[in-house]
Amino acid sequence: MAYNLLQGKKGIISGALDEKSIAWKIALKAKEEGATFTLTNAPIAMRMGQINKLAEACGAEIIPADATLVEDIEKLYTRSMEVLGGKVDFVLHSIGMSPNVRKGRSYGDLNYEWFLKSLDISALSFHKMLQVAEKLDAINEYGSVVGLSYIASQRTFPDYSDMAQAKAVLESIARSYGYRYGKLKKVRVNTVSQSPTKTTAGTGVGGFDAFFDYADKMSPLGNASAEECADYVISLFSDLTRKVTMQNLYHDGGFSSSGISEEIVEKMRQ
Repeated sequence: MAYNLLQGKKGIISGALDEKSIAWKIALKAKEEGATFTLTNAPIAMRMGQINKLAEACGAEIIPADATLVEDIEKLYTRSMEVLGGKVDFVLHSIGMSPNVRKGRSYGDLNYEWFLKSLDISALSFHKMLQVAEKLDAINEYGSVVGLSYIASQRTFPDYSDMAQAKAVLESIARSYGYRYGKLKKVRVNTVSQSPTKTTAGTGVGGFDAFFDYADKMSPLGNASAEECADYVISLFSDLTRKVTMQNLYHDGGFSSSGISEEIVEKMRQ
């Protein structure tokens, strides 16, 4: 059911790879709620994914951009404002990748050049997207910028490796830039810490299936799906959350506040 929460709003959605992507679900929901937007991803990700199918469904233009390159982000905002006919009202940062995780390097044997790449892709790109937007004055007052995070920024999870540090930096940037952008333009900046989700990227982390089931049993409401995350993010893009900023918002069925559950106790007894 649509509520026209984004009627007349314009935005930029990054990171949609395929139908399993949270960003993909957010794009479909934004379209349903009345928004117009552009889509962006790194050229290599676009070759691997199915973003053209999403663009057709949403009537959106695709603007390739490497989020680690300031000049690409400048082109992304400039072209988006041309296509959409003015400043944007929302931006989704759904960008994350660790070469160390991808190539199976253990946390005690990290390649530090790859570690820096993880930080650049997954966290510094968030700062770059915010800084370029500010310099170009590309976001309307009370606009909303949302980055997707994960609870490994706060707790240790095996096999998440240097992505944990990247998410911690991402959340810190949301607080620091949220303060700055709120003062300057009343732009909101938040991160959403989502349940483990069966996306192409998520399932690439070692032991994912076991942890997915564990988190589901730990959470009183169960794991939040990609579709449910999309609903939540849309509320953050809307005018209903105009005073929510600088927050890391858990969308995880209660996992982040649970110590242990009956299901886990019973499992351990067995």
